Amino acid sequence: MATFPQRDLAALLDSLDSSARVVDRHLWLIDLLHWLRGDASSVSATVSRLTLLVDALQQRPATRSQLQAWWQVLLDTVDATALLADFGFASRSAFISEFFERLRLKLMPGTPETTDAAMLFSLTLNQRFDAQWISALDSALLARLAELLYAPVVRDRSSASAEPTPWQRTLMEAITFCTSQIRATGFSPELRQRMNGPARLGSPFHALAHDLEALFAALPGQGSNDPVALQRAQEHFAKQLDACRHAAATVYTHLDAHGISVGLVFQLRQLRARVQRIHALLDCLLSAQPHRQVAALMAHLVQVGQDRLSLRALVTANSSMLAAKVAERSSETGEHYITRDRAEYRTMLRQAAGGGAVMSLTTLLKFAILSMGLSAFWGGFFAGMNYALSFVLVQLLHWTVATKQPAMTAPAMAAKLKELGNPEAVEGFVDEVTHLVRSQVAAVVGNLALVIPCVLLISLTMQFGLGHPMIDSATALHVLHDLTFLGPTALFAAGTGVLLFASSIIAGWVENWFVLHRLDSALRYNPKITRVLGPCRADRWANFMRHNISGLAANLSLGLMLGLVPAFAVFFGLGLEVRHVTLSTGQLAAAAASLGVTVFHQSAFWWCVLGLAFTGVLNVGVSFYLAFQLALRAHNVVGVQREHIYTALRHRLRTALISFLWPKPEP
Repeated sequence: MATFPQRDLAALLDSLDSSARVVDRHLWLIDLLHWLRGDASSVSATVSRLTLLVDALQQRPATRSQLQAWWQVLLDTVDATALLADFGFASRSAFISEFFERLRLKLMPGTPETTDAAMLFSLTLNQRFDAQWISALDSALLARLAELLYAPVVRDRSSASAEPTPWQRTLMEAITFCTSQIRATGFSPELRQRMNGPARLGSPFHALAHDLEALFAALPGQGSNDPVALQRAQEHFAKQLDACRHAAATVYTHLDAHGISVGLVFQLRQLRARVQRIHALLDCLLSAQPHRQVAALMAHLVQVGQDRLSLRALVTANSSMLAAKVAERSSETGEHYITRDRAEYRTMLRQAAGGGAVMSLTTLLKFAILSMGLSAFWGGFFAGMNYALSFVLVQLLHWTVATKQPAMTAPAMAAKLKELGNPEAVEGFVDEVTHLVRSQVAAVVGNLALVIPCVLLISLTMQFGLGHPMIDSATALHVLHDLTFLGPTALFAAGTGVLLFASSIIAGWVENWFVLHRLDSALRYNPKITRVLGPCRADRWANFMRHNISGLAANLSLGLMLGLVPAFAVFFGLGLEVRHVTLSTGQLAAAAASLGVTVFHQSAFWWCVLGLAFTGVLNVGVSFYLAFQLALRAHNVVGVQREHIYTALRHRLRTALISFLWPKPEP
């Protein structure tokens, strides 16, 4: 039996055959839903089509009997319990496994030749529009549809002693399944050891199974006809479910203080969703007229079925806390890079000057590596190690490199936005922006003020000592060709800003991982380590790593990315390069030293100077923008009156431009 999506209602009803093959019966259902849905643009039109279908079946007794037989065969051949209890939930207990499972569901089509109710549901009700029109069905139409099917789902309990219907038994099995999943999650060691003491000692998960049995025992037909006892058992079970949810929620406090685990957040979200599913199933089970509750449950299943296919929703939902923690840790670090008075400003200049001096040595080693004629990968690897070790040296000497700051300072700025509840706070935020811009100017000026003379000094020393400058004239001309503003320098500089931002994310993630697994405590107290290092040295190493792990991760990852990303780009035929303002300035200074004072008469040199200016702006701007946007999402900053901020910034620029470059004198 082939599908004919454009068939009219009469043709659909004539083709109904309860004795057809499984695949043909399911294809008929898919066609019927396609006809009901129409062009999926009007809920009222779909409801009208369903009304027309019910009217037509009531006027055709033979077709109605065929539909009832078809419906009974469907209920007998598919497992509705798994659909009700597990549809929309992850089939994998780990975040990464679930990610690839969702990817498989998106890429591999399902088959209607199945007895899996979840598979059939996802093939028939496969649009978010289906949730809209199901939710719009009124009670009268639902009752007519239920009466038409003679489905157990809608049979009224005419007697308190009536045996549970097959539909009610299915609901009970689904509730039991969800309860067992909640208990399994609650007993997992990862959650138990992170619950607070009262939640763990209260053991709400232990009593959950017993309370469910008591609820089922109070149902009519299970030996009890007491509505009061049933109500009391229902309330007690619901209270126990909430106690389990609250006990699991105490894990968030531990995660917030000791590091975020995406896997644990994933399990906690699954547990909370299963508690909500049990409440929905109980509404369907205990309602005397469950039509509305069943329709609401079906609409919910459509929604979660669509959400289950979203990779973005999975990553966003389960990594939001990690993003917040990364932003928080970066914010704490970023506060140290913001200067607010002249003393701090001068300190920033000195630290940046020291970083510029180290970058002059980095420039020397860069050209030495280039002269070795290595392959793309090894050349990129050694260049990356050169950058990484230089950045680490700058960190250990408590100096700074300007372009590494924006990704740290942006989260600190975003944290200030949470305080913009009144107009007076806008001025304070503008003050922080002024401090930040001034700090970045000081860092860039400090870097460049020393990298240029140091490179020139090294080149002149090599000229007098070895008979040749740092680079020959051919290499110098090549540098002028590469760094010119007339080429793709702006694009490469923006790409380098992305790498700067990425290094801050890596740094925050590594620090979170370090804290989550308590590696500082392991370094301090692990017997194997203390036997090798001694207690005092182990304690010093633990303190050092705890305070420097973020910076080490940022510096190493940034250096390796600056060296290896262009090498990997060559593999794909992309002429991608990096443009770091301090390193590029050092290269231009080396080229000027090689070409002599005549270089100042060449327009190519001045195009390179303009390119360096844009490189600095794009390095800082792109990195800051990306980190700022991430921090806004992580802090859930919404409703900020941006126009007021922009107006205040423009006013500050007009009235106090110098404050963006030089701090006001102390009172």
